[in-house]
Amino acid sequence: MSVIAWNTKRRGRERRHRRVRKKVFGVPEQPRLSVFKSRRHIYAQIINDLDGRTLVAASSLSPECKVRGVKGAKADTAKAVGEILAEKALKGEIRRVVFDRGGYKFHGRVKALATGARGKGLSF
Repeated sequence: MSVIAWNTKRRGRERRHRRVRKKVFGVPEQPRLSVFKSRRHIYAQIINDLDGRTLVAASSLSPECKVRGVKGAKADTAKAVGEILAEKALKGEIRRVVFDRGGYKFHGRVKALATGARGKGLSF
């Protein structure tokens, strides 16, 4: 992929993310679950936007994910990251979140992460 095509794709995602963020805002009662994905890894955070604080975070690079030993498809790893994030959130008394897909389409790895988080008890 050429530099120009990559830059256009990235800028489009950033534009979509800004558009989504106009409506999606995390408050203490219902913080925002934010997703970012790179080519190899996926990252998720639960954020209280009023304080500007990250309450819970998980990624495919986190030690918890490595302990589970998830190998294979990136979607399987994303689902495991969602499960880890939900477990941490439930320990921190967070049950409801608002989902911020980060300008990505809701399919593939983003959908797998959401499915994993819902499966462990988060509601959004």
